[in-house]
Amino acid sequence: MNRFIPIAVLCLSICACKKPAPKVVVPNIFQVKFDTSQGTFVVEANKSWAPRGVDRFHELVRIKYFDQGRFFRVLKGFIAQFGVHRDFDVHDKWRRLVIPDDPFKERNLRGTLAFAKSDPDTRSTEIFINLADNPALDDQKFVPFAKIISGIDVIDKLYSGYGEMRPEGKDIDPGRVEGETNEYLVQHFPKMDYIITARFVDDSNQNPKRN
Repeated sequence: MNRFIPIAVLCLSICACKKPAPKVVVPNIFQVKFDTSQGTFVVEANKSWAPRGVDRFHELVRIKYFDQGRFFRVLKGFIAQFGVHRDFDVHDKWRRLVIPDDPFKERNLRGTLAFAKSDPDTRSTEIFINLADNPALDDQKFVPFAKIISGIDVIDKLYSGYGEMRPEGKDIDPGRVEGETNEYLVQHFPKMDYIITARFVDDSNQNPKRN
């Protein structure tokens, strides 16, 4: 009697035993510590503000997406933008995974965070921090999903000398930011501040409840 099981049959048996990956249940409120080149600040995300945005933010922190990412657009008295992955291949995949817009609830006040977007339902990975109260962004329906609860002075130290991106500015090429990420930013903009790590303050958020 042949005791050897064909590899193809064995693989099928193994695959048949696998269960679908359980869905992560994101906490209604959680905190994330950002260690940056200018110091540390802590963000509190709140699902009642923007449930889809908070779910995506939690997902990105979980996979350490923001580590070594640059604050590539810092406009003093306006915003500081980040969320381009250090590896352009990874960023290219994730920026296509857009999420629907959330209803507008909270105002773009100093220290709040919101996802950047170009059109309706185009949010993916890029986030900005409001460096001041920005009512104009309320009118444009940028939806805050979190706020800085400690270390807010750090955001005022982020290097803003490179200014706005092209064509309004003259230095930073937005196409290369998206297409080359850190390979472009680190070489050409050495003074640009960056995120060292972004981690959940409560370790249980690393492995939240699953359904």
